[in-house]
Amino acid sequence: MQLSDQAARFAADLAGLWPEAERSGPLGLAVSGGADSLALLLLANAALPGRIAVASVDHGLRPEAAAEVALVGRIAGERGIPFTPIAVTLALGNAQLRSREARYDVLARWAGEAGLGAVATAHHADDQAETLLMRLNRGSGLSGLAGVRARSTLPGTETPLLRPVLGWRKTELAAIVAAAGITPVEDPSNTNPAFDRARMRAQLAGADWLDPVAIAASAAHIAEGWQALEWYAELDRHEMVLREDSDTGTPGFTYCANVPRVIGIETILGIIRDLGGHATRAEAARAWDRLWAGENASLGGVLAVPGVERVEKVGVTMRVWRFRPEPPRGSVN
Repeated sequence: MQLSDQAARFAADLAGLWPEAERSGPLGLAVSGGADSLALLLLANAALPGRIAVASVDHGLRPEAAAEVALVGRIAGERGIPFTPIAVTLALGNAQLRSREARYDVLARWAGEAGLGAVATAHHADDQAETLLMRLNRGSGLSGLAGVRARSTLPGTETPLLRPVLGWRKTELAAIVAAAGITPVEDPSNTNPAFDRARMRAQLAGADWLDPVAIAASAAHIAEGWQALEWYAELDRHEMVLREDSDTGTPGFTYCANVPRVIGIETILGIIRDLGGHATRAEAARAWDRLWAGENASLGGVLAVPGVERVEKVGVTMRVWRFRPEPPRGSVN
């Protein structure tokens, strides 16, 4: 297939995530120097000539990274594409997690400073298949099984974060780079068995009966289902959660719980956020189970107390749970 045909396919995939009518600036590309992201660069440059910009992030984890950023800069410069090298210093902790968080934070800042309309990464079907299978193996819930989203937003912004090649195979992207006469870099962590993803990748390479594109499509279907659940949770929160301030002015919420557990967990998370707290989905799930069993639950600095009352709004007796900020330790109620 000629690059022009591949560019047309890419343009169609991109339009499905980022319609022309929504575009208010250039498309930013996060390019590492690997085959996947270099293919993204080539495809986007062919589909959107003069309307893209490239950034490459050096996380400071490997001495080769600076040379890899320079390689991306040279490839972008040869094509007249604006290029921004970015170096970050990672906080202590899980290196892969910290590097991912830092990467999206600096990309968000770059997007704002450069006036970009959206930013794209090169996550592809093989990545999505690995993600879904790893999360299945960990017992993840629906939100996790939705995998990498085709469209989300950069942290703390409204800037779209796009994955326009989620339906492409890794081999297809590598072939585009090879046809351009470019030798991509290889990150050794991609084959390091110390990492879960590298082990899953090795297993998938030997399982020719698995179809990563079909698995990625399944993740997309789960993501659609999760979007519907999020919509229902917002409706539940709007209809069945009431704000009630105490005599002392302390804010609180009453939740008339009458939905499936997966919806109620999202509603609880919303209540905790509204009260200035933070909780994980797993913590909210445990709180739901305790409240459903008639036991108090504490999470994110919030105390939830269960009860059963007749709710005049709906004319039936149902579970009613009250959420208030936890009193300071040692205080007398």
